[in-house]
Amino acid sequence: MFSKIDRVYMTEALKEAQKAFDADEVPVGAVIVHKGKVIGRAHNQIKMLKDPTAHAEMIAITQAASYLENERLPGARVYVTIEPCMMCAGALILARVEKLYFGAADPRTGAFGSVVDINKKKLNHKIEVMGGVLEEECGLLMKEFFKKKRRGRLVV
Repeated sequence: MFSKIDRVYMTEALKEAQKAFDADEVPVGAVIVHKGKVIGRAHNQIKMLKDPTAHAEMIAITQAASYLENERLPGARVYVTIEPCMMCAGALILARVEKLYFGAADPRTGAFGSVVDINKKKLNHKIEVMGGVLEEECGLLMKEFFKKKRRGRLVV
């Protein structure tokens, strides 16, 4: 169903998510690809930056826009380990991303079908979305993180 290259880029996003996990951040990673080149990569840095908007997707969008020297990312493909939230979905729409590939669905905050589907709203741009790329690996990292949190009784 997914191409080898899609799995390669999602593996890169998983490497970013592992960085977040290791830093005690919610383990989400994102990679943005344009014309076969990675132009943005990031992981959640909310706690480190003390910024509720420091999601992997937001940071990667900023990097990609800087690389292209454009606020729009036409032709860009985004690979993110977990289905984006409403904030990130809105940013992806505003950036005019062409395609979104995500690993695991997010039944609590997912904005591409789990809680709401932003593509069904009357907006000026739609993103082609494919979920389930390395779904098991992406979901497992998230489950391990929250299992660790529950054992330590720490608040995220």
